[in-house]
Amino acid sequence: MANKTLFTSLRGRLIAKADTHNEAGGPAYGRTHKQALAQLASTGCLGGTFYASAEDQLEAVLEHAQQVEPEYLARLAIYARKSAFMKDMPALLCAVLSVRSAGLLAEVFDRVIDSPKMIRNFVQIMRSGAVGRKSLGTLPKRLVQQWLEARSDDQLFIGSVGADPSLADVLRMVHPKPATATRAALYGYLIGREHNHEALPELVRQYEKFKRNTNPGKVALPDVPFQMLTSLPLTKKDWVQIARNGSWQMTRMNLNTFARHGVFEDREMVGLIANRLRNPRLVEQARVFPYQLMVAYANAELGVPHTVREALQDAMELAINSAPRVAGKVYVCTDVSGSMHSPVTGYRPGATTAVRCLDVAALVAATLLRKNPEAEVIPFKEDVVKIRLNGRDSVMTNAKRIAAVSPGGTNCSAPLRELNRRRAQGDLVVFVSDNESWIDSPVFGRFGGGRTETVNEWSVFKSRNPRARMVCIDIQPYGTVQAPEREDIVNIGGFSDRVFGMIADVAAGRYSVDHWVRAIDSVRL
Repeated sequence: MANKTLFTSLRGRLIAKADTHNEAGGPAYGRTHKQALAQLASTGCLGGTFYASAEDQLEAVLEHAQQVEPEYLARLAIYARKSAFMKDMPALLCAVLSVRSAGLLAEVFDRVIDSPKMIRNFVQIMRSGAVGRKSLGTLPKRLVQQWLEARSDDQLFIGSVGADPSLADVLRMVHPKPATATRAALYGYLIGREHNHEALPELVRQYEKFKRNTNPGKVALPDVPFQMLTSLPLTKKDWVQIARNGSWQMTRMNLNTFARHGVFEDREMVGLIANRLRNPRLVEQARVFPYQLMVAYANAELGVPHTVREALQDAMELAINSAPRVAGKVYVCTDVSGSMHSPVTGYRPGATTAVRCLDVAALVAATLLRKNPEAEVIPFKEDVVKIRLNGRDSVMTNAKRIAAVSPGGTNCSAPLRELNRRRAQGDLVVFVSDNESWIDSPVFGRFGGGRTETVNEWSVFKSRNPRARMVCIDIQPYGTVQAPEREDIVNIGGFSDRVFGMIADVAAGRYSVDHWVRAIDSVRL
């Protein structure tokens, strides 16, 4: 009989040795420039993370962007905005394109810069000098002008909420030529210059009339973003109208505010808001992150009616609809270590989210369990964590149980080691982590040049389950992985519901080496 020890070793040697170390000091595999840039674009919010600063992220984006072709930058900017639902990174990629390929920037501009917030992000980045220029330049300036011309008067007025830069700052920079007397008056009004009040759009005049009113409740509330109104004396009737006019996202974010101002005392409004939140078309249009629904549900105060809270659960079921049902045995390995307790979008003065990486990981695990009740969720830190979950429970309930686990060190190989100890059979293993494994490093803080323990344990698992596949979801903007890309290992990043589509591809056999990058490369310009 052949020497089993010898040939087991040979099998392991087919896997490359780790070629770098991660931010925590453990052995890891570096990403290619395309892979790293995709990871940054899909998870980076240019805020300080557990292991990297905002400056580190910016430097990494600019470095990798110089090493890929401009066409990839253009496709990635579209993907980051339309599929990953990001804001800052797509604007940054467009700014980089303004230097690398102005023609491609013109092709993708309207698909990426699709809101007043995005136009302000783009202008802010351009004028900062971060991409090598402090002025917009001829073509970018013209693109901004065309963007303004393509919006209605009401769209520009409603989009004027926000600062640093404000829409007025953008107008002062690009000097758009108004095509009508109404537009000329609106531009003058927004930048604080003399204008013809009678020529202002009707919505602006309604707003100004409401501001001047000294008798609350006697002047109709204008249909404008409520941020324009909150400094004014508002009645309960006004708040009901604000809620009636609100968008889906605005409604989700202000349920407690509505409760405090008596909106839910109106039974009709309870039904209207609940139906809005569970409306499939509005949920899709809102491009909501599933974790945002979980947070809204968890933070809803006692004044928010049960019907509205249940509508958030209904919306969650819609938001996770792309999560796959997988034929075969599924294991979901959820990182609950200390670094996963940091804000998922990073630290930013005055704007740090309360949502942790752990909350997102728990939600992904609970979602897959919801769609695959026979799946097994294995939380891990320095070792696996024993936790009892019921696949029939709601996503919200199971996510809360997972997220309640206390922090510890990071050992990404622990779940695989546990499965190997059990000699478990399986078809799909899904990791949700920040990939900062160090507990299983031979010597913490030193890179020894061997394979990662994750890869070693995966090799043992594969020897029993030759058709098994592993999907590693990384939810932080770092540049390394614990298992390199190959036929049976797929690395993806992000925290939108689109990661479920990638898992579905892998589960159904519709994948290839470097599947994520190929998906981005397939975006049509």
